[in-house]
Amino acid sequence: METTVTATNNIKKVLPAILATAIFMQMLDSTILNTSLPSIAKDLNESPLDMQNAIIGYVLTLALLMPVSGFLADKFGTKKVFIFSLAMFSIGSLFCSLSQNLTQLVISRVVQGIGGSLMTPVGKLALIKTFQKKELLKAMNYAIIPALIGPVLGPLVGGYMVDYLSWHWIFLINIPIGLIGILLSLKFMPVYKSPIIDFDLKGFLIFGAASLLLSIALELFGNTVTNTPVLLITVMGFLMVYFYYRHAKKDNNPIFPLNLFKVRTFRVGILGNLATRLGISSIPLLLPMMIQIAYGRSAVTSGWIIAPMALTAMFGKSTVIRILNRFGYRTTLMTNTFVIGILICSLAIPDVHNSIYWYIPIIAVLGFFNSVQFTSMNTISIADLRAYHTSSGNSLISVNQQLAIGFGVAFGLIVLKIFQGDTSLIKNEIHNAFRYTFVAVGALTILSGLVFRRLHPKDGLNMRTEE
Repeated sequence: METTVTATNNIKKVLPAILATAIFMQMLDSTILNTSLPSIAKDLNESPLDMQNAIIGYVLTLALLMPVSGFLADKFGTKKVFIFSLAMFSIGSLFCSLSQNLTQLVISRVVQGIGGSLMTPVGKLALIKTFQKKELLKAMNYAIIPALIGPVLGPLVGGYMVDYLSWHWIFLINIPIGLIGILLSLKFMPVYKSPIIDFDLKGFLIFGAASLLLSIALELFGNTVTNTPVLLITVMGFLMVYFYYRHAKKDNNPIFPLNLFKVRTFRVGILGNLATRLGISSIPLLLPMMIQIAYGRSAVTSGWIIAPMALTAMFGKSTVIRILNRFGYRTTLMTNTFVIGILICSLAIPDVHNSIYWYIPIIAVLGFFNSVQFTSMNTISIADLRAYHTSSGNSLISVNQQLAIGFGVAFGLIVLKIFQGDTSLIKNEIHNAFRYTFVAVGALTILSGLVFRRLHPKDGLNMRTEE
């Protein structure tokens, strides 16, 4: 019998804010570091290329431990695990700011990763178990906004901190946020536990190896002279996925039961997340890179160009419930994905002689539709999960999203490299390579919308809520 709590109105009011705090801290930290690596490398007397280890160490820890987040929450309770994750992330942030060399920084990032791998999945699990289906859309919609504004504000905030303070502050900023989250969690985080028959150690090791190998491949891409090792690691990663499939068919209590995929809305949500993020996730990287390389502008300027995306994402949050109530998940996701693809393609219209401010209205509209997309995909994925599948399903969604973002960034860089190497096509103009990349990525996004045809018009009716 699952242990539950009676959710008071206060818990229901504060819980989405607690999850939002955790997501914001994690998203801000993962994006803020990218713009600060050169400054950190200089201060630690390291090559900027070697600093990639600080990012890889964090990402690999996420990939390894995220699959076990559901089990830990069921075993020890959502409250204990969530507070532990916030504490580990905050302690890791403190250690990062005190690091005197690259080794210390990498170890500190691993400590951060232990916290980061549990924060979001366990926070979402508490949210799913606290709110009824009709309330969940509104709650999730509120909590997910930091995932939209974090990648936008991260480079901007990081640029200013490095320029006007020091790189230490990009980690120290997490500590007060983490303490607020811990204090709120002590009072308002509910306790949910489930009886554990056994822990699927073999399945965890196989799936963990798959996540680890695929994450290594994604992080190494672009940093190696030849892509052969990356392809080999990728093949090994997918081979481990196949081995897990074989294992899960035989095991009585696998860490991720295969009958999760018999739930059509979950299956479509997982696949749709993976497919559409291939295009969406590459834009926060490609557009600032183009503004800096092709237009020769500063990192802060490129940050301000994409900043409107955060504002319109907030506006999208306030309208997505009305949109879903009126049109349903199938129509909304198919249409919305198509619009996002067209907007990404339209980033290719300006040439290098046009003003960079031409991109602002495109990126602003894109922020709105991204907001609708993420809220819709995340909620349809859990719409029809049974109570006994909630923990494992939620963990798998988190792992899938983490890998999907990485695949999206890698895909954008692969396409850019292909066009960059074709000098006759781009006419020795690097800006043209970015323009062709936007068209290719946008076209793929449009095609990814076909995944949502598998939804039925009435899917998600149990998630619709009063506005």
